Amino acid sequence: MKNFVSIKHIRKTFGEKVAVADVSFEVVAGEVFGLLGPNGAGKTTTIRMVLDLFKPDSGSIAVLGGKLTTTRRDRIGYMPEERGLYPYMKVLDCLVYMGSLKGMARKVAKQRAIGYLERLELADQHQTKIEELSRGMTQKVQVIAAVLHQPDLLIIDEPFANLDPVNTQLVRDIILELRDQDKAIIMTSHQLALVETLCDRIALIDKGIVVLEGTVAEVRRRFATNVIHLHGTGELSEPLAGVTHIEQRTVSDWYLTVSPQVSPQAVLSTIMEQNDLIINRFAISMPTLDEIFVQVVRQ
Repeated sequence: MKNFVSIKHIRKTFGEKVAVADVSFEVVAGEVFGLLGPNGAGKTTTIRMVLDLFKPDSGSIAVLGGKLTTTRRDRIGYMPEERGLYPYMKVLDCLVYMGSLKGMARKVAKQRAIGYLERLELADQHQTKIEELSRGMTQKVQVIAAVLHQPDLLIIDEPFANLDPVNTQLVRDIILELRDQDKAIIMTSHQLALVETLCDRIALIDKGIVVLEGTVAEVRRRFATNVIHLHGTGELSEPLAGVTHIEQRTVSDWYLTVSPQVSPQAVLSTIMEQNDLIINRFAISMPTLDEIFVQVVRQ
């Protein structure tokens, strides 16, 4: 699989402040990579080094196969944390101009911009000035500006800010469409429920260091506890051999804390033997990324 971004042991300081201490990761074609971390962890500084806005003090960065030349830069789409639209320009004019900065012919940029405006339900706003748009509309225009030239690498910071669930889905579809075209996406977001469903792999940065990396499924399995989620119909009798605690959260949902030396299969066998209960779901309770994030950062 082709590496679109390869970062090895980069470090960046500003005076006495260490913004990035030691960060390494790779992003490959055909994946959405989540770059996560608390505020001030070093995510934005890392992205700016990828874009060659900052030079690392040490370490190496390869983007789209090497150092960031003008040609390679034109293959990148970037939506920064500080939004970069021109407030006094009309929506369509602004998008065409942004496309031209990436080497697009104005006619092509206009056609493609109109298509995206229709797709994101902004066609009737094409003659509206950016400053007159709502925050959600401005967010969608910013997304279009980042993807208009069909970049091979998209770096997008908080793409779902200010969006309702319908518009979140529209933007999510665009990101997944790029992924399915073998593009690479680096995404930062504090909306970890969305990260969980959208990202193929994640890296969690804390205090300038990568403290956690892997696929979402791997990370969740790594932090799985000895808690079983049982969903069913009927009554669950207590006590159960090998179960130290039972918490019933809804009429049909129980969470069972199991002794470390007892297997989930043994607990399931006991439940089926001793209870008049129709079991619809029986699974090890996987923590959410939110729960993992809090646990790792606190540690």
